[in-house]
Amino acid sequence: MSTERNMDAFNIHEAKTNLSRIIERVERGEEVVISRAGTPVAKVVPLEARTRRTARGSLAGRIDLSGDWDSAETNATIARDFGLAT
Repeated sequence: MSTERNMDAFNIHEAKTNLSRIIERVERGEEVVISRAGTPVAKVVPLEARTRRTARGSLAGRIDLSGDWDSAETNATIARDFGLAT
């Protein structure tokens, strides 16, 4: 194992052998680089936690919809942007 910018690096064989340990480290917030023949080819990084929004009003005060958000013109623009215009 070597260090690159405070990230541990594993070769492919080491990564296969130590996958569970690598995942545990990533879960703690570390980043791990996997190399093939000394060349970095992948970086394992923690996923950002997703926010569960199940309650009504959970986005209150965080979203601002303009007055014309559901106008015929806005809907036509969106349809055109997605290739759905008739």
